[in-house]
Amino acid sequence: MPKPQLKQAIEQVLKSSKKRLDFKNIGYLPRWAILGFDTTIIIFSLLITKIIVIKIKSQPFDFTFSTAEILIISVNVAFFILYRTYAGLIRHSTFLDAIRFLVASVSTLIIILTAYYVYFLYSEQEIIFVPTLLIYSLISFCGLFLFRVLVKQVFETYLNYSNKDNELKVLVFGTDENAIAIASALKSEKPHRYTVIGFLDKGDRNKSKQILGLPIISIQRNIAVTLRAHKAQALILADRDIKNQEKVSLIDKCLDYNLKVYRAPILSDIEENKNIASQIEKIQIEDILERPPIKLDNKLVAKEIFNKCVLVTGGAGSIGSEIVRQVAGYKPSRLIILDQAESPLYNIQLEIKDNFPKLTYEAVICDIRNIEKTRKAFNKYKPDVVYHAAAYKHVPLMENHPSEAIFANVLGTKNVADLSQEFGAEKFVMVSTDKAVNPSNVMGASKRIAEIYVQALQEDNNTSLKKRTGFVTTRFGNVLGSNGSVVPLFKKQIEEGGPVTITHPDIIRYFMTISEACQLVLEAGAMGNGGEIFIFDMGKAVRIIDLAKKIIRLAGYTPNKDIPIKIIGLRPGEKLYEELLNDKTTTLPTYNDKIMIAKVSTLGITQVKSDIEELLEMAEKGDKSEIVKKMKEIVPEFVSMNSDYEKFDKPEEKAS
Repeated sequence: MPKPQLKQAIEQVLKSSKKRLDFKNIGYLPRWAILGFDTTIIIFSLLITKIIVIKIKSQPFDFTFSTAEILIISVNVAFFILYRTYAGLIRHSTFLDAIRFLVASVSTLIIILTAYYVYFLYSEQEIIFVPTLLIYSLISFCGLFLFRVLVKQVFETYLNYSNKDNELKVLVFGTDENAIAIASALKSEKPHRYTVIGFLDKGDRNKSKQILGLPIISIQRNIAVTLRAHKAQALILADRDIKNQEKVSLIDKCLDYNLKVYRAPILSDIEENKNIASQIEKIQIEDILERPPIKLDNKLVAKEIFNKCVLVTGGAGSIGSEIVRQVAGYKPSRLIILDQAESPLYNIQLEIKDNFPKLTYEAVICDIRNIEKTRKAFNKYKPDVVYHAAAYKHVPLMENHPSEAIFANVLGTKNVADLSQEFGAEKFVMVSTDKAVNPSNVMGASKRIAEIYVQALQEDNNTSLKKRTGFVTTRFGNVLGSNGSVVPLFKKQIEEGGPVTITHPDIIRYFMTISEACQLVLEAGAMGNGGEIFIFDMGKAVRIIDLAKKIIRLAGYTPNKDIPIKIIGLRPGEKLYEELLNDKTTTLPTYNDKIMIAKVSTLGITQVKSDIEELLEMAEKGDKSEIVKKMKEIVPEFVSMNSDYEKFDKPEEKAS
């Protein structure tokens, strides 16, 4: 044992012994019981010592203890009390407990030897045979130590046996260093949550070998059949080189047979102060998107953000808050989180404070519909880069309240865009939606009008050759886990026992994780010079009913058996499918194959401002019909679906 570690342990024992002895607390029965056990052990240790010494000296055995032997026991017990050897739970004994006994035994030895030599100097008589004391010290320490080891082992064995029924039998997918480390951590975890019964190998080269005493099983048939053949209840994905397409296929096959799937961390990604076993998580719906991971140009984004003042509107929302988290990682000079929602704003403020303690940031309560209050924020902080994520986005609600959609999505965007230019921001990045393409509802149309205004501002800058703010728009589809998305709704419905509600069996949507969407927003904003509408590769479209079935299976249930699925009909303004481009739009590629530039026609700023002013006047009056008519005039491709506003569409528009 290293000397510094031993010294530290002894100092800790001596420090704890300085605590005032409170005999009322010591009198707690389990503690005195432990002290009683320890006293019994040292008495037996002394008896064994007497037998050994008598055999050596060839003397008759005497069961009675002499005064000196009683003194040894008394001194030893006194040091037990002084060093609080009884204080710990035996089943949780540690190295520190062994040090306590070692110190108590050495202290007893020193005190008795001192008493022996003092007495011998005055009387020249031996009160005890010195080898007896040395043998006793060794036997008593070993007895105390082994007692605790035995109790701890018995308790752990009992606990593991009692939890055997709750342990999940798992196969670990992979045979590399990462998989071996994961399996080793699971085997050493106390109490066990998983029983590893083997490793799965994609080939058959290692089928006769073993790792950690466990067999390597080759996958020659369906993965689910392999798991069932070996009576495994779950699969842990631990292979760091597994491809996303292969992972999705494995998960789908396991879910079809109601087998659980878990995701193991990569060793290099393991959080500090957390053991490996605790970081094994259930597969989430985000893990089975059929799309390769997005690669971000961090250098370009860092150049855009580092040491600059960045403002994020809607910074407490699901999209805005993720933009805030990612921006914070690029070390801006100041981060302004602006939102009107008090509690969510407070929560993201605490999160940034904990995770980025050196970052200068401000949480600002402000409604972007109020131009004067928003101007005060811009005047105070003068942001270099603005990410505009504030918006109303719930389709049915905006269908019933078109004036609110106009105030938040159109007026709010206009205010923030105008102020960005007024106070000299380098870049304004607007977060839009695929629902702005050929909009079929008020929400999508309001976002399209906001896009039109932002583009008109950029066109005006280009025409007047003014080197002002660069206005960039980003457009993507549904985001998994965002406020109002189907995934949280499905999970809530499953928790309540169902049914899971689907508006139409054929409805499809594009999905992306919040993290992926915000990564692309940052990169598109960095690569844009102004006037671009960036659209993102959303992967394959997903049938919502298939998504619902996967979420039900991930929760451990069987669709339409344990959890029913109910078709409730399309909501007002809802399409069967969303588009990222309309028929008249072409795209240009960028260096990132996940980001494209949509080429759309632009309108003059004078005409756009006039239309928006008229629209805002109608919104103030609150006449839904007049508002929607004007929106359809500004956005000719706005054709209502499953809505009362269909009556305002021209016959040729409906036919198209």
